[in-house]
Amino acid sequence: MEVLRIFAFISMLHLAHLAQQSMVQLKNNGYEDIVFAINPNIPENPKIIEKIKSMLTDASTYILQATKNKLFIRSVKILIPNTWKTNSSYGRPKTESFDKADVIIADPFLQGDDPYTLQYGGCGEKGKYIHLTPNFLLNDRLLRIYGPRGRIFVHEWAHLRWGVFDEYNHDQPYYLSGQRKVEATRCPSSINGLNKVDLCFGTKCEKVDCEYDPSTGLYEEGCLFYPNIEQSVKESIMFAQGLDPIHEFCDKDSHNSEAPNQQNKLCNQQSTWEVIMKSPDMTSTTPLTNTNIPPPVISFLQYRARVVTLVLDISGSMGGYNRISRMYQASEVYIMQIIETGAYLGIVVFSSGAEIKSELVKITDTIQREQLKTLLPKVATGGTNICSGVHSGFEVNKKLDGATYGTEIVLLTDGEDSGISSCFPEVEASGAVIHTIALGPSADKALEQLATMTGGLKLYASDSVDANGLIDAFSGIVSSTGDVTQQSVQVESTTLRVQSSQCLDGTVSIDNTLGNDTFFLVTWDALIPNILLSDPTGKKYVNVQFASDQFSKSARLTIPGTAEIGAWVYSLCNTHSAEQVLGITVNSRAADGKEPPIVAEAYMNADSASYPSPLIVYAIVTKGLSPVLGASVTAVIEAQDGKTTTLDLLDNGAGADILKNDGIYSKYFMSYTGNGRYNLRVRVGSNSDKSKLAAPKNRALYMAGFVVNGTIESNPPRPKPSIDNLNLGNFSRTVSGGAFVVSNVPSGPLPDLYKPNKITDLSAVIQGTQVILKWTATGDDLDQGNATRYDLRMSLSSQELVNNFVNATAVNISYITPKPAGSHEMFTFKPENITISNGTIIYFALIAFDEINHSSDISNLARAVLFLPPPPKPKPAPTPTSKPNSAVSGKMSTIFVFISSLITVMVAIFV
Repeated sequence: MEVLRIFAFISMLHLAHLAQQSMVQLKNNGYEDIVFAINPNIPENPKIIEKIKSMLTDASTYILQATKNKLFIRSVKILIPNTWKTNSSYGRPKTESFDKADVIIADPFLQGDDPYTLQYGGCGEKGKYIHLTPNFLLNDRLLRIYGPRGRIFVHEWAHLRWGVFDEYNHDQPYYLSGQRKVEATRCPSSINGLNKVDLCFGTKCEKVDCEYDPSTGLYEEGCLFYPNIEQSVKESIMFAQGLDPIHEFCDKDSHNSEAPNQQNKLCNQQSTWEVIMKSPDMTSTTPLTNTNIPPPVISFLQYRARVVTLVLDISGSMGGYNRISRMYQASEVYIMQIIETGAYLGIVVFSSGAEIKSELVKITDTIQREQLKTLLPKVATGGTNICSGVHSGFEVNKKLDGATYGTEIVLLTDGEDSGISSCFPEVEASGAVIHTIALGPSADKALEQLATMTGGLKLYASDSVDANGLIDAFSGIVSSTGDVTQQSVQVESTTLRVQSSQCLDGTVSIDNTLGNDTFFLVTWDALIPNILLSDPTGKKYVNVQFASDQFSKSARLTIPGTAEIGAWVYSLCNTHSAEQVLGITVNSRAADGKEPPIVAEAYMNADSASYPSPLIVYAIVTKGLSPVLGASVTAVIEAQDGKTTTLDLLDNGAGADILKNDGIYSKYFMSYTGNGRYNLRVRVGSNSDKSKLAAPKNRALYMAGFVVNGTIESNPPRPKPSIDNLNLGNFSRTVSGGAFVVSNVPSGPLPDLYKPNKITDLSAVIQGTQVILKWTATGDDLDQGNATRYDLRMSLSSQELVNNFVNATAVNISYITPKPAGSHEMFTFKPENITISNGTIIYFALIAFDEINHSSDISNLARAVLFLPPPPKPKPAPTPTSKPNSAVSGKMSTIFVFISSLITVMVAIFV
């Protein structure tokens, strides 16, 4: 029962985190406060606004129909960037921002105009955002490809809000059905159309019937499904919402459970409608009796200049554990390097009361930064009155234009304050964002509520001198306007306890997306080390080139202009007579304002957990809005007692990771060492050519064309990537993932409560008389460690495996020792009592057990198929004046490959 309780919590934790980013509310059947945000790099164009309005009006009517009169769109806020002209009718954002928007309007970085939704939770869990391009909104020629914009929005909203997945599959467009027929991956299977491939002679092409690929039994590469423009079905919005009669989701009766799509894989063959009906949106509403809904109300908000006030604790407790100097050190980094040029910055300090050290100062050059740095506190004394500091921070922020809406406070404290709740009403009414930094183990437990109320970051730094936690926390507080080219990117952050006369050596890669405003910060806790830094050309920098500060125990080197691309090699040698902790931090900004840098974001799936419920660590790595694949991603989680856990995050579609190769890296975390706050830091890097850019997953279906009155009318081909070289080379990033709180962890050794995670990528193929199965190994505890044994079952009936696994035919797999979680597993065997012949379909499923016999959930179903396709039809002969291109030659060679394959298979069967 305890194990069941753990896994009941997992989906709840997903929802808790992913929902908190969104401001959407559902009231009386209507969605309110959906936030659209336009990227500041988009040129001003009033037509974009008009197209959004039209799309939302159509979407509201369509979503009402699709949800059987339950839901519609009541109100939407559109965030206008400050790069567009001001308008007196525009309001001012409060906690709304680009990075928390439900829908973002931005150019694609890699290719095309496919709408898509970023999803990293499982079935039924909310996504992060919908991305639409300006060209998708403005170019009416795309309507034929994707369908009406309102319908596309509902398709993406189903991803974002209800956690369903696409019913097509870009990677596996065809499959063999239980009726031994090759079908296009779709839902429902009753959507009819033609399967055609282009056959070209010279520059002239014609569409012909697809041939079978003898190696797979499916249609050849390049074969496309063209649906009839006229259909008799009304489902499904998650396959082809653009077809005019379609206005419902596939339900239990119409669902195609055989299709190899993400919906079946991630939702255990449930239909999209079954998943949607379980969502809180549907369970909390009843159908409207009056379906005459009004059009959505659209309001406009526009960013102003960024306003930030540092509110810093100088109470007596800050004098211990070197906290005041560490706060000075991290605040100095923020002032000198992190906050963007053009922003306004103020400083407030507080103990028993508060003092304004600086009113708002506009950052235009280094002069203002140096002046603000001199005002940072160096002495700690007095009690702790957090509300006084917050109140004074608001007073500073409103000096710019009389309001606190949309302004920010960075609140750092190490102390407890029983009166913190007294300022909650003022905080809620302020419209400001408060980022909280808890320093040390005794920072007030209610501190994070200030961030929760206002949508701010929740950050934590321990007293350990072996970590750069405080610098990392400040480095993560960047502008949320969506212009990543102006943000400071943390390239490196590392510390090491170094013995006397020993050195901290390493290499930092400055990649071609970075280079401006690059600085190297060296830190120590006793005596400045000997510093040697070499750039990629061999130029050397030593102590004399670094500006050192004895109070903060740090030395800074700012690289003028654009830093050299390549490996920067450093050596920090301890000259102190005893060991000390040495550290280095490197930050930089984009080298080109028109090209986005590689960036990383880190999250936990929830801000709190009660033992034994596990959490999930996520890291999203992108360049622009394109996912970065093949990176090495490591999470370091530091508990309040200073103990750390290191996790290698994976993008392999197994364990906590739901989609392979989507640029989202993840893993479960359950190594709780005690109660209290934990801090997450993630390091991302690549030291090879394995890292590359890719197109986002969950893209709307790019329809190749339609069958109209028996004739195919083709759409233009999908655009090719706009970048020739997708490889990224060497790079590194370090990012703070904020703080989370764990409770109810018992003292003493913890029992083994976690079962192996479900295997989700089991596959099976028939070769001759044998079956080859492959999957990704699960763990002893969720997706970590080694499982103890596997239980493999097979059946000629998929339903038998789903409904009665233990009574299905067992396959002897006892001699297979499970590999470490995340490894590739392969098992080959010859089925007994089954005659493998043309048309044979065998279903397989797998369960893993740990050492105390905890069992995983049943894996996905794998289908092993032997299908010998019929001979290919004769192809049209080329005219005497035409010379067949390579595609025709390929067709002829395919015939010979097919004959050879057929002979091989027949011999294997009958020998």
